[in-house]
Amino acid sequence: MNLSFSFLDAEFFGNYILKGLQFSVLLTVLATIGGILFGTVLALMRLSGKKWLDAPAAFYVNGMRSIPLVMVILWFFLLVPMVIGRSIGAEYSAIITFIAFEAAYFSEIVRAGIQSIPRGQVFAGQALGMSYAQNMRLVILPQAFRNMLPVFLTQTIILFQDTSLVYAIGAYDLLKGFETAGKNYGRTTETYLMAAVMYFVICFSLSWAVKRLNKKIAIIR
Repeated sequence: MNLSFSFLDAEFFGNYILKGLQFSVLLTVLATIGGILFGTVLALMRLSGKKWLDAPAAFYVNGMRSIPLVMVILWFFLLVPMVIGRSIGAEYSAIITFIAFEAAYFSEIVRAGIQSIPRGQVFAGQALGMSYAQNMRLVILPQAFRNMLPVFLTQTIILFQDTSLVYAIGAYDLLKGFETAGKNYGRTTETYLMAAVMYFVICFSLSWAVKRLNKKIAIIR
């Protein structure tokens, strides 16, 4: 096999890769923020002790975690336009789908984080006359989120890797950028190899940073 990477230059990265990387990062950030917010609501519903809140939240979380992400992406992209009568575009479909899907995973992280807080903290808040909402907002969640931070970041790295699945609906992500460049330059093998290297470098660097952060948090504890 005759591999050549002579096409790698500023034009290659500027015209093809940068645009895809920007969307992959944007999708990761929006899905993380939206997933944590929606996931926190789902976690609080599951911990509420009220069946009319717990049951639908549990159904949603367990249902989403039982379906491959690529299937959710395809279903939303293909079925929603049929229901509303118009297309919403690959990028918007990807953002909405990722937030909805990741919320199920972040929900379980938040629920475990809340349950990791000693019950004495809850009783202390109640003894001070705090309501359930005040106790959660001022006492439990701040401690839980600090404990959950490394897990949140690890899930975010996995999320970034999963953004390559939007390739299935034609969204222009990082992988799509490499694929498009490969076709235009006639070097698909080389560009796919470069895509693998770039994903590895980004994810390995982020994983290393998370490990360092985890050690610092462990010292604080």
